[in-house]
Amino acid sequence: MNVRVNASDKSEARGIQSIEVGARLLNVLVEEEEPMMLKDLARLAGIAPAQAHAYLVSYRKLGLIEQEEAAGRYRLGPFALELGITRMRTVDPMRMAREAATDLSLKSGLNVALVVWGSFGPTVIQVQESGSQLNMNTRVGTVYSLTGTASGRAFAAFMPEGMVREAIRSERKDEPGSGRVGKSKFLSRSEIEAIRTAGYATIDEPPVPGINALSAPVFDHMGQMQCAITAIGLDTVMSNSPDSEYIPMLLETTRQLSFQLGYSSSKSLRKP
Repeated sequence: MNVRVNASDKSEARGIQSIEVGARLLNVLVEEEEPMMLKDLARLAGIAPAQAHAYLVSYRKLGLIEQEEAAGRYRLGPFALELGITRMRTVDPMRMAREAATDLSLKSGLNVALVVWGSFGPTVIQVQESGSQLNMNTRVGTVYSLTGTASGRAFAAFMPEGMVREAIRSERKDEPGSGRVGKSKFLSRSEIEAIRTAGYATIDEPPVPGINALSAPVFDHMGQMQCAITAIGLDTVMSNSPDSEYIPMLLETTRQLSFQLGYSSSKSLRKP
Protein backbone atom coordinates (compact mmCIF):
# COMPACT_ATOMS: atom_id res chain seq x y z
CA MET A 1 0.00 0.00 0.00
CA ASN A 2 2.04 2.94 -1.18
CA VAL A 3 1.62 6.33 0.41
CA ARG A 4 0.04 8.43 -2.31
CA VAL A 5 -0.26 12.17 -2.69
CA ASN A 6 -3.51 13.37 -4.22
CA ALA A 7 -3.40 16.16 -6.76
CA SER A 8 -5.35 18.40 -4.36
CA ASP A 9 -2.67 17.91 -1.68
CA LYS A 10 -0.12 19.77 -3.81
CA SER A 11 -1.97 23.03 -3.33
CA GLU A 12 -2.06 22.72 0.47
CA ALA A 13 0.33 24.45 2.84
CA ARG A 14 3.77 22.88 3.18
CA GLY A 15 3.83 20.04 5.67
CA ILE A 16 6.56 18.72 7.95
CA GLN A 17 9.08 16.94 5.76
CA SER A 18 10.56 14.86 8.57
CA ILE A 19 7.17 13.25 9.20
CA GLU A 20 6.84 12.41 5.51
CA VAL A 21 10.33 10.91 5.46
CA GLY A 22 9.66 8.81 8.54
CA ALA A 23 6.39 7.59 7.06
CA ARG A 24 8.42 5.85 4.35
CA LEU A 25 9.71 3.43 6.99
CA LEU A 26 6.18 2.58 8.08
CA ASN A 27 5.14 2.20 4.47
CA VAL A 28 7.90 -0.37 3.85
CA LEU A 29 6.75 -2.42 6.84
CA VAL A 30 3.20 -2.36 5.48
CA GLU A 31 4.34 -3.39 2.00
CA GLU A 32 6.70 -6.18 3.07
CA GLU A 33 4.32 -7.61 5.71
CA GLU A 34 7.14 -9.13 7.76
CA PRO A 35 9.69 -8.08 10.41
CA MET A 36 12.80 -6.49 8.91
CA MET A 37 16.38 -5.73 9.88
CA LEU A 38 17.37 -2.08 10.11
CA LYS A 39 19.66 -2.13 7.08
CA ASP A 40 16.99 -3.67 4.83
CA LEU A 41 14.26 -1.38 6.13
CA ALA A 42 16.42 1.71 5.62
CA ARG A 43 17.49 0.63 2.13
CA LEU A 44 13.95 0.10 0.89
CA ALA A 45 12.82 3.39 2.43
CA GLY A 46 15.73 5.23 0.82
CA ILE A 47 17.03 6.49 4.18
CA ALA A 48 20.48 6.21 5.74
CA PRO A 49 20.54 3.53 8.50
CA ALA A 50 21.56 6.04 11.19
CA GLN A 51 18.71 8.35 10.24
CA ALA A 52 16.27 5.47 10.06
CA HIS A 53 17.31 4.30 13.53
CA ALA A 54 16.50 7.70 15.00
CA TYR A 55 12.98 7.55 13.56
CA LEU A 56 12.51 3.98 14.78
CA VAL A 57 13.49 4.91 18.33
CA SER A 58 10.72 7.52 18.41
CA TYR A 59 8.21 5.22 16.71
CA ARG A 60 9.01 2.51 19.25
CA LYS A 61 8.26 4.89 22.13
CA LEU A 62 4.91 5.67 20.52
CA GLY A 63 4.05 2.03 19.90
CA LEU A 64 4.00 2.47 16.15
CA ILE A 65 6.72 -0.15 15.79
CA GLU A 66 8.28 -2.79 18.04
CA GLN A 67 11.56 -4.66 17.92
CA GLU A 68 12.10 -8.38 18.34
CA GLU A 69 14.37 -9.01 21.30
CA ALA A 70 16.21 -11.99 19.80
CA ALA A 71 16.72 -11.06 16.14
CA GLY A 72 16.42 -7.28 16.50
CA ARG A 73 14.03 -7.03 13.56
CA TYR A 74 11.39 -4.30 13.41
CA ARG A 75 7.68 -4.75 12.85
CA LEU A 76 4.54 -2.65 13.21
CA GLY A 77 3.48 -2.16 16.82
CA PRO A 78 0.24 -2.16 18.83
CA PHE A 79 -0.55 1.51 18.19
CA ALA A 80 -0.32 0.90 14.45
CA LEU A 81 -2.88 -1.89 14.90
CA GLU A 82 -5.12 0.42 16.91
CA LEU A 83 -4.96 3.03 14.15
CA GLY A 84 -5.91 0.46 11.53
CA ILE A 85 -8.85 -0.87 13.55
CA THR A 86 -10.13 2.63 14.21
CA ARG A 87 -9.89 3.44 10.50
CA MET A 88 -11.96 0.37 9.59
CA ARG A 89 -14.59 1.22 12.21
CA THR A 90 -15.02 4.81 11.14
CA VAL A 91 -15.17 4.56 7.33
CA ASP A 92 -18.29 3.78 5.31
CA PRO A 93 -17.15 1.83 2.21
CA MET A 94 -20.39 2.33 0.30
CA ARG A 95 -20.44 6.06 0.95
CA MET A 96 -16.89 6.30 -0.33
CA ALA A 97 -17.79 4.18 -3.36
CA ARG A 98 -20.79 6.37 -4.16
CA GLU A 99 -18.62 9.47 -3.99
CA ALA A 100 -15.99 7.85 -6.21
CA ALA A 101 -18.61 6.90 -8.81
CA THR A 102 -19.99 10.43 -8.79
CA ASP A 103 -16.54 11.95 -9.20
CA LEU A 104 -15.71 9.62 -12.10
CA SER A 105 -18.92 10.59 -13.88
CA LEU A 106 -18.14 14.29 -13.49
CA LYS A 107 -14.56 13.86 -14.74
CA SER A 108 -15.38 11.58 -17.67
CA GLY A 109 -18.78 12.85 -18.77
CA LEU A 110 -20.01 9.23 -18.73
CA ASN A 111 -22.79 7.49 -16.88
CA VAL A 112 -21.33 5.49 -14.00
CA ALA A 113 -22.96 2.61 -12.14
CA LEU A 114 -22.02 1.26 -8.72
CA VAL A 115 -22.62 -2.48 -8.61
CA VAL A 116 -22.54 -4.86 -5.63
CA TRP A 117 -23.06 -8.60 -5.18
CA GLY A 118 -26.71 -9.14 -4.28
CA SER A 119 -29.01 -12.11 -3.72
CA PHE A 120 -29.40 -12.67 -7.47
CA GLY A 121 -25.91 -11.64 -8.58
CA PRO A 122 -24.37 -8.29 -9.62
CA THR A 123 -26.91 -5.62 -8.63
CA VAL A 124 -26.89 -1.88 -9.33
CA ILE A 125 -27.22 0.33 -6.24
CA GLN A 126 -26.40 3.69 -7.83
CA VAL A 127 -26.48 5.21 -11.30
CA GLN A 128 -24.75 8.55 -11.72
CA GLU A 129 -26.02 10.08 -14.93
CA SER A 130 -23.87 12.47 -16.90
CA GLY A 131 -26.72 14.35 -18.55
CA SER A 132 -25.89 12.90 -21.96
CA GLN A 133 -29.43 11.60 -22.50
CA LEU A 134 -28.10 8.07 -22.81
CA ASN A 135 -30.91 5.59 -23.32
CA MET A 136 -29.86 2.55 -21.30
CA ASN A 137 -31.56 -0.20 -19.36
CA THR A 138 -29.69 0.31 -16.10
CA ARG A 139 -31.30 1.70 -12.96
CA VAL A 140 -31.10 1.08 -9.22
CA GLY A 141 -32.05 -2.54 -8.60
CA THR A 142 -31.00 -3.79 -12.05
CA VAL A 143 -29.46 -7.27 -11.89
CA TYR A 144 -26.72 -8.01 -14.43
CA SER A 145 -25.80 -11.27 -16.11
CA LEU A 146 -22.52 -12.63 -14.77
CA THR A 147 -21.26 -13.60 -18.19
CA GLY A 148 -23.21 -11.32 -20.53
CA THR A 149 -22.27 -7.89 -19.13
CA ALA A 150 -19.07 -6.03 -18.33
CA SER A 151 -20.06 -5.63 -14.68
CA GLY A 152 -20.94 -9.29 -14.36
CA ARG A 153 -17.64 -10.38 -15.89
CA ALA A 154 -15.73 -8.26 -13.38
CA PHE A 155 -17.43 -10.19 -10.59
CA ALA A 156 -16.91 -13.51 -12.39
CA ALA A 157 -13.17 -12.85 -12.53
CA PHE A 158 -12.61 -11.63 -8.98
CA MET A 159 -15.25 -13.22 -6.74
CA PRO A 160 -14.67 -16.68 -5.15
CA GLU A 161 -14.85 -19.38 -7.84
CA GLY A 162 -17.37 -21.56 -5.99
CA MET A 163 -19.78 -18.66 -5.58
CA VAL A 164 -19.40 -17.71 -9.23
CA ARG A 165 -20.01 -21.25 -10.50
CA GLU A 166 -23.18 -21.56 -8.42
CA ALA A 167 -24.44 -18.16 -9.58
CA ILE A 168 -23.82 -19.03 -13.25
CA ARG A 169 -25.72 -22.31 -12.85
CA SER A 170 -28.61 -20.43 -11.27
CA GLU A 171 -28.56 -17.77 -13.98
CA ARG A 172 -28.84 -20.40 -16.71
CA LYS A 173 -32.16 -21.47 -15.16
CA ASP A 174 -33.67 -18.00 -15.57
CA GLU A 175 -37.10 -17.97 -17.16
CA PRO A 176 -37.74 -15.61 -20.08
CA GLY A 177 -38.63 -12.18 -18.80
CA SER A 178 -36.69 -12.58 -15.56
CA GLY A 179 -35.55 -8.98 -15.85
CA ARG A 180 -31.84 -9.78 -15.72
CA VAL A 181 -29.84 -7.57 -18.10
CA GLY A 182 -27.63 -9.47 -20.53
CA LYS A 183 -27.77 -12.95 -21.97
CA SER A 184 -25.76 -15.76 -20.43
CA LYS A 185 -22.66 -16.52 -22.50
CA PHE A 186 -19.77 -18.94 -22.29
CA LEU A 187 -16.88 -17.37 -20.39
CA SER A 188 -13.62 -19.25 -20.84
CA ARG A 189 -10.79 -19.51 -18.34
CA SER A 190 -8.53 -17.60 -20.70
CA GLU A 191 -11.05 -14.75 -20.82
CA ILE A 192 -11.22 -14.69 -17.02
CA GLU A 193 -7.43 -14.60 -16.78
CA ALA A 194 -7.34 -11.77 -19.31
CA ILE A 195 -9.74 -9.76 -17.13
CA ARG A 196 -7.60 -10.36 -14.05
CA THR A 197 -4.47 -9.31 -15.89
CA ALA A 198 -6.04 -6.16 -17.34
CA GLY A 199 -7.80 -5.25 -14.08
CA TYR A 200 -11.11 -4.48 -15.80
CA ALA A 201 -13.82 -6.16 -17.86
CA THR A 202 -15.77 -5.29 -20.98
CA ILE A 203 -17.84 -7.21 -23.52
CA ASP A 204 -17.80 -7.17 -27.30
CA GLU A 205 -21.56 -7.75 -27.67
CA PRO A 206 -23.21 -5.54 -25.04
CA PRO A 207 -26.85 -6.05 -23.98
CA VAL A 208 -27.80 -2.76 -25.62
CA PRO A 209 -26.26 -2.30 -29.09
CA GLY A 210 -24.32 0.92 -29.42
CA ILE A 211 -23.62 1.27 -25.69
CA ASN A 212 -20.25 0.19 -24.31
CA ALA A 213 -19.30 -0.52 -20.71
CA LEU A 214 -16.04 -0.82 -18.80
CA SER A 215 -16.10 -2.29 -15.30
CA ALA A 216 -13.38 -2.58 -12.64
CA PRO A 217 -13.38 -4.14 -9.16
CA VAL A 218 -12.88 -2.49 -5.78
CA PHE A 219 -11.18 -4.49 -3.01
CA ASP A 220 -11.10 -4.15 0.77
CA HIS A 221 -8.32 -4.67 3.31
CA MET A 222 -8.80 -8.45 3.11
CA GLY A 223 -8.35 -8.47 -0.66
CA GLN A 224 -12.04 -9.30 -1.19
CA MET A 225 -14.05 -7.66 -3.93
CA GLN A 226 -16.57 -5.24 -2.44
CA CYS A 227 -18.12 -3.74 -5.55
CA ALA A 228 -17.57 -2.82 -9.17
CA ILE A 229 -17.57 0.62 -10.71
CA THR A 230 -18.83 0.60 -14.29
CA ALA A 231 -18.46 3.39 -16.84
CA ILE A 232 -21.17 3.42 -19.52
CA GLY A 233 -21.25 5.41 -22.74
CA LEU A 234 -22.16 5.45 -26.41
CA ASP A 235 -19.73 3.50 -28.56
CA THR A 236 -19.18 6.67 -30.58
CA VAL A 237 -17.89 8.35 -27.42
CA MET A 238 -16.33 5.57 -25.34
CA SER A 239 -14.36 2.79 -26.98
CA ASN A 240 -13.98 -0.52 -25.14
CA SER A 241 -10.64 -1.25 -26.82
CA PRO A 242 -7.48 -1.53 -24.65
CA ASP A 243 -6.33 1.92 -25.75
CA SER A 244 -9.52 3.65 -24.63
CA GLU A 245 -8.75 6.92 -22.85
CA TYR A 246 -11.37 6.07 -20.22
CA ILE A 247 -9.70 2.89 -18.96
CA PRO A 248 -6.93 4.72 -17.03
CA MET A 249 -9.55 7.02 -15.49
CA LEU A 250 -11.64 4.06 -14.35
CA LEU A 251 -8.66 2.11 -12.99
CA GLU A 252 -7.30 5.11 -11.11
CA THR A 253 -10.71 5.54 -9.47
CA THR A 254 -10.97 1.92 -8.35
CA ARG A 255 -7.33 1.74 -7.26
CA GLN A 256 -7.64 4.86 -5.15
CA LEU A 257 -10.86 3.59 -3.58
CA SER A 258 -9.33 0.17 -2.88
CA PHE A 259 -6.33 1.92 -1.33
CA GLN A 260 -8.64 3.94 0.93
CA LEU A 261 -10.32 0.70 2.02
CA GLY A 262 -6.97 -0.77 3.05
CA TYR A 263 -6.25 -2.95 0.04
CA SER A 264 -2.69 -3.97 -0.73
CA SER A 265 -1.80 -5.47 -4.11
CA SER A 266 0.15 -8.21 -2.34
CA LYS A 267 -3.11 -9.71 -1.07
CA SER A 268 -4.88 -12.46 -2.99
CA LEU A 269 -7.50 -11.20 -5.40
CA ARG A 270 -9.55 -14.36 -5.44
CA LYS A 271 -10.31 -17.20 -3.06
CA PRO A 272 -11.79 -20.65 -3.73
